[in-house]
Amino acid sequence: MSDDDIESFFATLAAANPQPQTELEYSSVFELLAAVLLSAQATDVSVNKATRRLFALAPSPQAMLELGLERVTDLIRSIGLFRTKARNLLATCTILVEQHAGQVPRTREALQALPGVGRKTANVVLNVAFGEPTMAVDTHIFRVANRTGLTPGRTPLEVEIGLLARVPARYHVDAHHWLILHGRYVCVARAPHCSRCAVRPWCDHGRHLQSSASPHGHPDRP
Repeated sequence: MSDDDIESFFATLAAANPQPQTELEYSSVFELLAAVLLSAQATDVSVNKATRRLFALAPSPQAMLELGLERVTDLIRSIGLFRTKARNLLATCTILVEQHAGQVPRTREALQALPGVGRKTANVVLNVAFGEPTMAVDTHIFRVANRTGLTPGRTPLEVEIGLLARVPARYHVDAHHWLILHGRYVCVARAPHCSRCAVRPWCDHGRHLQSSASPHGHPDRP
């Protein structure tokens, strides 16, 4: 993608969804952190279903510790890797209480020092909770960045660095939301919905389909 293509790409996404939001449900920075920690290899729908009950009982790190490992594990049993995630969540809560007065830290280093919190999770918290211009590269963003030609990369970190370098700064805060939602609902893994894609004119994959399509072609096929 050229710089002009990228500008048009994000201007179109912004016009369609001026205030994109995470689909995880939360009512505090701690709940956001917990939800993102639990969301690895799980859908937002499944996480929200579990955290509605969990957060009603334990909306703070101290309350989560008081709930205990057995009860937390039972409440998130419907989420993939629930045992490991329960242990990480309780260990994170211990650090938050003992080292951060029960508050979620605002630096990448402190966030990534928490059990179960990697670079992607830290980026989500920094962006959503604190308005930092970060790019939380998940499988959706990785796919969209490579398929469209936006910022091809072999690793999530390469894609993240590319996005920060190439996406115009005014779009940074919301860019990862637009890309996640686009990858989740339009630019899906197996058969992207190119025929109803608003940003197809600037997408390398979409333009390739357009140039190679016959009158009887199937433009929605990858």
